[in-house]
Amino acid sequence: MVGDRRATLIVFLVLCSLVVAFPNIETVRAAEDFWTTMEPMPTARSRFGIAVVEDKIYAIGGQGADGILGTNEEYDPASNTWDTKEPMPTPRCDFAIAVYDDKIFTFGGRINPEEYDNPTNYLGVTEVYNPKTDTWETKTSMPTNRSALSANVVDSKIILTGGIKYYNRFPYVSLVGETEVYDPETNSWTTKAPIPNPVSNHASAVIDNKMYVIGGSNITHKVTLNQVYDPESNTWAEAKPIPTGVRYAGVAATTGDLAPERIYIIGGDTTEFPYGINLTQIYDVENNVWVYGTPMPTPRNRLATAEVNDILYTIGGRNGYSSSDYLATNEMYTPVGYIPEFPSWTPLLIMLLSITMIAIIYRRSIRKHNHGND
Repeated sequence: MVGDRRATLIVFLVLCSLVVAFPNIETVRAAEDFWTTMEPMPTARSRFGIAVVEDKIYAIGGQGADGILGTNEEYDPASNTWDTKEPMPTPRCDFAIAVYDDKIFTFGGRINPEEYDNPTNYLGVTEVYNPKTDTWETKTSMPTNRSALSANVVDSKIILTGGIKYYNRFPYVSLVGETEVYDPETNSWTTKAPIPNPVSNHASAVIDNKMYVIGGSNITHKVTLNQVYDPESNTWAEAKPIPTGVRYAGVAATTGDLAPERIYIIGGDTTEFPYGINLTQIYDVENNVWVYGTPMPTPRNRLATAEVNDILYTIGGRNGYSSSDYLATNEMYTPVGYIPEFPSWTPLLIMLLSITMIAIIYRRSIRKHNHGND
């Protein structure tokens, strides 16, 4: 009798846990493709660089109401707090940024927001930040001075492409087609195959050791190109174009660990909406397919996007052209197919283990009961 009562009690407790567990499963699923507002960046700005080291986000440089900045602010997603770090030695905007060996590398950029037509305004400087020591050092400069370029790490090398080196309205413009590769171990540069269609202010990310250069501007208009570089063969190809051509968009790639491997192009501007849009455009590299996700709450361009544990953070940007239009906004995006660190299937596992335990206890109680009747 005691065994029967114990089994009945356990069954009751398991049923109660299921009442709690199943609503939680639905809540986890509903959180996919979802935006949340987080603590804003201390310094409102646009055209800055963003990088992630040991799950901390670093927002560096850019342009704010007071001009070009060297500001370096660290964001901890776990505590939703910001901290100020050592500023970049050369204040600038529209530079490229990449992380190698837990150090942040910054390349090129522009030092004066007003002098578009001055070639000396465009830099080749390479400066490296070490978050562990909160210090900067200067490395060998990039061969081609430029701004509005991109940088990506593939096989321990940093690949830079695109950008502009002179601009004074059409047709007095010089887009950069050179693909230049920096070796952090030797502090040296090499030149690779040029990009077929030079662009600036584009989005770029790496999936499976291939670099995707998406959208951007060829000065006369925003393009929908999706240009793919294979460092192993040093060749370029084209993939499916982005549905809405944008420039000044945020970009990040999920890893496939907690969310499916995808490239996210967020915000930016178009010819029709020069002040910024809120589109979330998602590229499935494996299937060469684009889809739209839930729009970002705050339309903006010149923002930056970072990925931490397959969660995306879209920070800063602008929604106009006045000094009051610089943003400090920080919005978090949970991607499509995201599996939380506390997985949605955990309650099901608990249920299965509980049922197994019930079966064992109940079976033992029957055996004891039958043995007692013998």
